[in-house]
Formats: sequence, structure tokens, C-alpha cells
Amino acid sequence: MEELRVLVPNGMMGYGFPIEDFERGMKELPHAIVVDAGSTDSGPQKLALGEMTCPESAYYKELSILIPAAKSANIPLIVSSAGGDGTNQHVDLFVNLVEKIAKEKNLSIKVASIYSDIPKEKIVGELKNDNIVPMTNVPQLTEEDIAETSVITAQMGAEPYLNLLKLDEERPDVIIGGRTYDPSPTAALGIYYGFSPALAWHMGKIIECGAICCVPTGKTVLGRLRADHFLIEPMNPKSKALPHSVAAHTMYEKSSATLLPGPGGILNLKNCVFEAENERVARISGSQFAEDDIYRIKLEGAKTVGYRSITVMGLRDPILISQLDDVLNYVREQVEKELPEEVAQSQLIFHPYGKNAIMQHLEGLSNEVGHEICVIAEVASPTQEMAQLIVNRVRTTLLHYHYEGRIATSGNIGMPFTPLEIPLGLVCQFSVYHLMAIPDPVKEFETKIMEVK
Repeated sequence: MEELRVLVPNGMMGYGFPIEDFERGMKELPHAIVVDAGSTDSGPQKLALGEMTCPESAYYKELSILIPAAKSANIPLIVSSAGGDGTNQHVDLFVNLVEKIAKEKNLSIKVASIYSDIPKEKIVGELKNDNIVPMTNVPQLTEEDIAETSVITAQMGAEPYLNLLKLDEERPDVIIGGRTYDPSPTAALGIYYGFSPALAWHMGKIIECGAICCVPTGKTVLGRLRADHFLIEPMNPKSKALPHSVAAHTMYEKSSATLLPGPGGILNLKNCVFEAENERVARISGSQFAEDDIYRIKLEGAKTVGYRSITVMGLRDPILISQLDDVLNYVREQVEKELPEEVAQSQLIFHPYGKNAIMQHLEGLSNEVGHEICVIAEVASPTQEMAQLIVNRVRTTLLHYHYEGRIATSGNIGMPFTPLEIPLGLVCQFSVYHLMAIPDPVKEFETKIMEVK
């Protein structure tokens, strides 16, 4: 094979894609359709509470398009990190959706599922054997952390997917994967067809987000893997994959611009070259890959730690805004005096949007303030009632506080929502974010194959 073509309909299953761009991609005769469905970017609640990134109806709608298209073209459809967190629960849900769609459309297909949940007792044993180390800025894992975590899953590498591709004539039509390192399915395809693992990993890193690497950003993208380079082409004819935009996306979500670690090794981009193949297509070469001596997978888990409530308050008085830090400090101190026991068990955070709420004091713009500010007061407490009580006291204290220079007495803030105190339910926290050494990157992840007729 001189060229492997991998079509990615969108960067996150469930987020939708233009059908005309997808059909344009299918006309390029791809060898596989790959779509990622997961991420920890949106926080720990999916793992802790068993939630999904998108409604089930969104996954059903997209799978209803992708499954018939892949079957008609006789190419595999690979979906990774099912449901967002990639847990066994959501792998099974996706398999059920595939089965339902196949029966509705009278398709005879073979479906494989790869499971990524790791039993807690195994993790405890590996912890005792010193086979688990924390990620950067993560504390050491304890048995208590493991016990409090709802479910623990692990990012698989390319090997479980490659193992299924090697079935050749018995290869599944659809593969639903559990939690997966995003580039792994594309890497597996590239390795299976005999291409450079380095180029396969790098192309997977870029196209797993769809056409976000293009200008303007889009959804559907085609990767063309060749012997000494690969090409990135958006399927929207008005979009372009430019060398600088593709290079920038290579650094996306990474702590290093040149060394990208993952399961089984490190992608080295120090000698990588980004060029223009033509005005719409980027050409990338020079990627290198070095295998690790010890194969490690990343464990992911989360737990619930309390309940959260917020109140949203708009401020416009320039006299108040000019002394906002002092005013908020006063509100905090006053609430602590009035509710000492409750505050001692809780966490109160102010988010002053319009006054560096996002970067806080990490950049030198803290003195630049707009003429309007939105302050969100967030409280996390052991119970929802306690969180509601504290955030209520915050709101009413700020509402009527007589700050220096105050003229009006009708109230200091505007409130855009009712209820004025908004309960957000359980607060979740990542509790497992560690690397575990494993002897076999295939056997660690159980695989099942079923036929749907």
C-alpha cells in the first residue's frame, strides 16, 4: 500500500458534523473511519457519576450515519473512549446502540468491544508492588483513594486495536473501544499496514481532533499516510490545513512541544518538518518514535467530595468595581463570622469575570478592569443545604454592603437567574491520575466479538 487514508468525521463523537463534508471524505475511498468519543477535559464528573459527554441521542444519530457508510465501503469503523470516559458501562451502551442500528437498517455486521476498566484489587496489588507512579503534580496514590473512587479505567495504546485488525478476514466491521490514548486507533492502522509507527502516531495525534487543526477550524478531516510523510486535508473546501496551524495543533494538550509521551513510547518531533503540499493541504515529515523500556498505561478515576452551589451576580457601579478585592474580602470575612462552623467545612471561591477570573494573578493584567463585572460565588460543602446556606449569605451580604463611596441604597448587584442560589449537585474530583506498569498491553484489556444479523 502506497497510501493509507483515514477519515475522521469530527473531533468528538456526538458533537455533529456536516454530512456533505463526510460524504466528500467517503469519495476519497478511506481505508477506515476513526472517531474519538472521549476526554477528561470536561472534568471528573463523567467518571465519578457515570455520565456521558453527549446525550445518547447524539451518539445514536451519528452512528446511524457512520455504520452504514463503513459497511457499504467495506472498511472498519473505530470508535474510541466510548461515552466520554470510556468505562465498561459506556462501551456496552455503545455496543447496544450499534446492535440497534444494525437491526433497524438490516445490516449483518461483526462488532468488537474493548474494555478498559481495571479492577480495584489489581490496582491495590500493583500499588503494593511499587508498579504505580503519579503523573506530574499529582500526589502518591493510596489504598484509601482507590476505595473512594467510583470506577478506575485506563488509557489503552495501539496494541488492542492492532490485535483486532490482524484478524484480517475475520476483522470486525465496528470496533467500540474503552478509554484510549487518542492517537491509538490511527497508529494501529498505520502499523498494521506497514507504515512508520512514528508517522502513524503523529498523524493520529493531529486528526483525532478532526479539522480543528485547519483554518477556519472545522469537523471532518482526511489523513493520508505515506512512506516518509503524511498529509492533512480538511473536507470542507473552504478550509485549509496550513503548516503553522497543523504545527500548533501538534502541541495541543501537551506539556512539551517536541516530546509527546503515550502508552508504550515517546513521539519525538524535534526534527519534524511542516510544509505546504498545496494551498489547502499540509505535509508533515521527520517524526520519530522511541519505545519505552517499561510499558505504562495511565489510570483515571474520580470520586465525589461534596455538593456545590453558586450564585451569579452582575456589578456595574465603578465605585464598587474600583475596590472589588477589598469588598469581596469583606464579604468572605463577614460570612465566616456569621457561619463559622459551616464555612470551616466548606470551600468558598469568587470568580470575578471581567477582572482576571480565568488566569487570576498569573498574568500581568490584574489591574485592567472592565466597566461591568460578573462575580460567580462558588461554594462546595458536605451537604447541598449547607452550600445553599453559605452562598445565600454571600449574595445577601454583597447585595447590601455599604462600601466606601456608595451612593445608591437599593442594592449593589444584579441577579440574572432565579433561583438566586443555584444548586449544582455533587462535586467531583479526580482521585486517580497515575501511571501503572503492565507486562502485556493486549491482555490487560478484555475484548469481545459478537455478530449482529
